[in-house]
Amino acid sequence: MSEPLVPLIDAETVAEGAAEIFVAMANAAVAQRERFTVVLAGGSTPRRLYALLASPAYADQIPWQHTHVFFGDERCVPSDHEDSNYRMARETLLERVPIPREQVHPMSGHLTNPSRAAFFYEQELRAIFGDGVHPRFDLLLLGIGDDGHTASLFPETDALNEQGRWVVANWVPKLDSWRLTLTFTALVGAEMTLFLITGKNKARVVAEAFGDWPHDPPHPCERVVPVDGNREILLDREAGSLLGTPPPEAEG
Repeated sequence: MSEPLVPLIDAETVAEGAAEIFVAMANAAVAQRERFTVVLAGGSTPRRLYALLASPAYADQIPWQHTHVFFGDERCVPSDHEDSNYRMARETLLERVPIPREQVHPMSGHLTNPSRAAFFYEQELRAIFGDGVHPRFDLLLLGIGDDGHTASLFPETDALNEQGRWVVANWVPKLDSWRLTLTFTALVGAEMTLFLITGKNKARVVAEAFGDWPHDPPHPCERVVPVDGNREILLDREAGSLLGTPPPEAEG
């Protein structure tokens, strides 16, 4: 289903918009439940957001002592590896704000058995959120790849078919590697799902997944539709440059 999307100016504006939502969601959650739970995304797009959140202009507005941080996916590498999502978030945000260490919940990408790492993370989530159908995160941050993947739910991988577990180890053939990822079951339970999308290389998948361009099968990113929450998509002009244009087969 198409959603009305208004592209923002650039990646900086996307980060600023996301930071404002982060602050508002954090304070509302703490006021209502004395706890704010957020899922961080990996990749390049969220990096600027995390830097903003760590700056005094935003950090001083966020109730870090009541914030719990989780991760949507992780590469199967040590936590100090340059490809680690946790390392990126730690260096740009987590070690620069007064969040209690025990309230940061990284995935164990360093374990030699990815399935075991996924099991441990699911048990940790269930200990915090209970044994409902979905974990109820307050804010879920997601990006997308130019192939339509989100978190580490890549096209044509086994994790797309998981219907019960919250966390799985997903083998990604094109990357020749394992990834740890939240499943659709976990992702659709958030109160607010916020996609951050920037760059010209995302334009086609944005037009297909969130616009009117026909495609089959659905991209993984468009399958993240909250069952009892809201979804917002922040994108820059480059990522939204094909919205409202005819699909290639209709040109001419």
